[in-house]
Amino acid sequence: MLCLVAYFLPAIVIGNYVCKLSDLVDLLQFSFSQAVPMSCPLHFAANLSWLFPELEKLSHRIKAAAQAGFKAVEVAWPYDTEVTELKQALEKNGVDLILINTPPGNKAKGELGLGALPMQEAEFRAGLDLAVKYAKTVGCKQIHLMAGRVPVGLDRTSVAKAMEATFIENLKYAADILSKEGLLGLVEPINTRITDPRYFLNTPHQAVRILQQVDRPNLKLQLDLFHCQIMDGNLTQNITNYFPLIGHVQIAQVPNRNEADSPGEISYSYIFSLLEKLGYQGYVGCEYTPKGNTVDGLGWLRSYWGNQGTKKLAGRAECQ
Repeated sequence: MLCLVAYFLPAIVIGNYVCKLSDLVDLLQFSFSQAVPMSCPLHFAANLSWLFPELEKLSHRIKAAAQAGFKAVEVAWPYDTEVTELKQALEKNGVDLILINTPPGNKAKGELGLGALPMQEAEFRAGLDLAVKYAKTVGCKQIHLMAGRVPVGLDRTSVAKAMEATFIENLKYAADILSKEGLLGLVEPINTRITDPRYFLNTPHQAVRILQQVDRPNLKLQLDLFHCQIMDGNLTQNITNYFPLIGHVQIAQVPNRNEADSPGEISYSYIFSLLEKLGYQGYVGCEYTPKGNTVDGLGWLRSYWGNQGTKKLAGRAECQ
């Protein structure tokens, strides 16, 4: 209405210029559109290593995720499922697999990734080859390159330099391999206060420092906000400052690692709004332990999806 009225109003003088009020309205509208960034609706992926634990087979979890409304899933280690079977399950249910991990190594020896383990470069490369094979076959575009744990019996400070140097060299090698296939590599800090006291990569600051030393455009930060909150907090500044390096986000409530709306330290309504305003267009992985039935615990996500539908009806533009 303001725009229509303005065209019937007289011109005004500003300094040495004659300006129609309608021109001022257009200018103000343009300025406002530039000052307020477009919010991007978030896209969520079900982490099938955590969700739907009531179903044993991965193919059944994929079906359940699709029925719950997910268009994307992530799986830590899909290697117990034959790759063609995995591909068929994804295609049958219309779901994309958007993230897998490199193999953990020898679980009997307590290994959880090999990227930073000196003298195990050959094992890391073999695991990377397997991950790339799975990713290419099913169309997965992201691989989490697991750093691994400080070996049992060794002090972290005594091996930190050697492990960092090994990780940097392995990441450079992985980045070159992944680049040829059009894939993105991710590194994830895992907290050492609650989850894994011996994990080598444990803060976003450490991860970013290593990424900067590797300096490859197809390596990014996998920011699990559960781990970040436990190790550092300061989520607003960490997300904002490291945003250009963030390739993937994961969520769970702190401290019990349950649904986003369960009691805890993180206000995910605020976090989602922040990610929207920053224009985050990657996926948000739901990596948490359901308090009960997985579907019953997705009320928070159904509310988010419903709110986005309301915004669409109101004419709010979406990010492409």
